[in-house]
Amino acid sequence: MYHHKNRYSVAFYNLENFFDTKNDPHSLDDDFTPEGDREWNESKYSNKAHKIARAISEIGVEDSDVPPVLLGIAEVENKQVIQTLLNTKELKGVDYDFVHFESPDERGIDTALIYHSKHFTVLDAETIPLLVDNTSGERDFTRDILYVHGRLHTEEVHVFVNHWPSRRTGGVETSYKRIKAAETILHKLETLEDDNPNCIIMGDFNDDPNSESIQTLMETGRFINPMKKLLSPFSGSANYRGEWSLFDQVILSHTFLDYEVGTHSYVRAEVFAPKFLQEWKGKYKGNPFRTYAGEKYLGGYSDHFPVYVVLEENL
Repeated sequence: MYHHKNRYSVAFYNLENFFDTKNDPHSLDDDFTPEGDREWNESKYSNKAHKIARAISEIGVEDSDVPPVLLGIAEVENKQVIQTLLNTKELKGVDYDFVHFESPDERGIDTALIYHSKHFTVLDAETIPLLVDNTSGERDFTRDILYVHGRLHTEEVHVFVNHWPSRRTGGVETSYKRIKAAETILHKLETLEDDNPNCIIMGDFNDDPNSESIQTLMETGRFINPMKKLLSPFSGSANYRGEWSLFDQVILSHTFLDYEVGTHSYVRAEVFAPKFLQEWKGKYKGNPFRTYAGEKYLGGYSDHFPVYVVLEENL
């Protein structure tokens, strides 16, 4: 297949409870220990690492000579699991490095940004706490927003990696938390010296493209959401009880529609759902092939498909 030498993918992947096998006394990871309900052990951990690594290594290969130059990930327990992932034979040959901070999430899961160090340089990175309360008035300890300011080739970009508060107690009831997350990003953008920053806002937003939280971003007129058209009754990035959702999205600032030399232009967006990432048969055929369904070990990849956008560097 003919590749444009100067096309690159930027991806996001929720890794479905990617824990190591050690018990962390400070988080709710007990299910994911050898003694826990899910009997999570070294061989299952290793199997998962190789599977996820294979998936990552193939994202965007139809368009690009390299796997994703930027990859946001969610549901990783700590630095060790990211290191395990990058040390697999599938990814060892790629010059990947990563940015990760521990976040206060009670389940002990974090986000991180994996980047291809030949293509991306980190200038600055921090976590932005998401300060939201539960309906009871107590703080909801949820995932921080990861902010990374860097240089993609010669262009400065501002990357936000998100895993917004879940809908566990209902989509409508928890909507205010995700709106607050969107406002938190917009607030951060106000503090940047650049009036027209190149932004990539990626994540599992626990909300579809048309939801109020995503609209909070879109109403500013600063962004395009190339993922919007990828949700249909027959496709999305995750499937819950027979319904497709597209909580996983990569949102770009309008600046990615420019064609100046040295900038990157948006080409297309995809849900990465090759056959090997899907359930092959039965009533869940076509759904993401997960690691667990409840406490039942299936040995798959994740309950989410990765999503990605293709960018072309204007030479």
